[in-house]
Amino acid sequence: MREVLQVRFGEIFLKGLNRPVFLRKLVARVRSAVQNVGGHVWLSDSRVYVSDVTDMDEAIRRVTKVFGVHSVCRAIEMEKNDFEAICKQAVELMKDCEGTFKVNARRSDKRYFMDSPMINMELGGYVLEHLPQLQVDIHHPDTVLSVEIRDMAYLYTHPIMAVGGMPVGSNGKATLLLSGGIDSPVAGWMIAKRGVTVDAVHFNSPPYTSERAKQKVLDLAGILSESLCGIRVHVVPFTDIQMQIHEKCHEDYTTIIMRRYMMRIANAIAKKEHSQALITGESIGQVASQTMHALSCTDEVADMPVFRPLIGFDKSEIIAIAQKIGTYETSNLPYEDCCTVFTPRHPATKPKMDIILDGESKLDTEALIAAALENTEVIEL
Repeated sequence: MREVLQVRFGEIFLKGLNRPVFLRKLVARVRSAVQNVGGHVWLSDSRVYVSDVTDMDEAIRRVTKVFGVHSVCRAIEMEKNDFEAICKQAVELMKDCEGTFKVNARRSDKRYFMDSPMINMELGGYVLEHLPQLQVDIHHPDTVLSVEIRDMAYLYTHPIMAVGGMPVGSNGKATLLLSGGIDSPVAGWMIAKRGVTVDAVHFNSPPYTSERAKQKVLDLAGILSESLCGIRVHVVPFTDIQMQIHEKCHEDYTTIIMRRYMMRIANAIAKKEHSQALITGESIGQVASQTMHALSCTDEVADMPVFRPLIGFDKSEIIAIAQKIGTYETSNLPYEDCCTVFTPRHPATKPKMDIILDGESKLDTEALIAAALENTEVIEL
């Protein structure tokens, strides 16, 4: 008998003949998550298990952040043929519980000498006899005592919900335009949840943005990395481009032109990193550069899909997700962002392409982008 961490998955069940591919990814992600706190990780009979755990609370915290994991629990693993021992262990597991309970048995081993209703009845009766403070309520119990009969017997209570989704690396790769704000970390998290490997591009404008602002973004990337299974951040020097846009382009159009240069650079990095799409945290109408007209103008310079998972979200909905995933507090730190540098008083909300192109014609686009790419710093988290 021993305590193990039992890991359950959800949507992977729907993958049919491709399921083994997704399961191998999931096992690898769980194994990576429990480095230094867990020993053996293996897949058996539609469950992933972690044994020899040195810090169960930390292992649970990490594994619940792994995309593809539906829920986890601390489970007692024991021989399944000694039903009396199972009953005694159930009493030990339930001895501190009060109120009502029920037994929920699952018998994947159909050769077992008792079926699920019989296990429920016999085990529930034994617990009730030895723990008189408990009462049975099969509809709304305070505690559910679960027992699974597989290769071994597993007993547990109180499973902990995880993030769900699909294992990272099972659905391609995309590049996130990551700022220090609330929205873009949420957007990256949402796309990664669907199994997409995510890299990030951050635009840095010293001396108008400080080292603290850069570190804030790296801290956000570090928070995301637990679920993203690591992340590579490309820090792009953007000061020269912003200065030239500010000096040579129509003032009301500086924001939209700046966004187009960001998209060009992110597109180039994404190609180099073999990404298939870009990700932004834009939501329609949230700011001037996120109107329908403006988004169409920025998309025009990208030659790959641009994913905007927050496009129809209210700000309050985005904040709720940021709080859930742990990025909100860091995003709220009051350090400057390059997007706020040289912000025009009256940014164009319905930009005209001829004015945009006229402004860009005054810039040496190819040289500016080449210099930014050449001096980009790559940080692995």
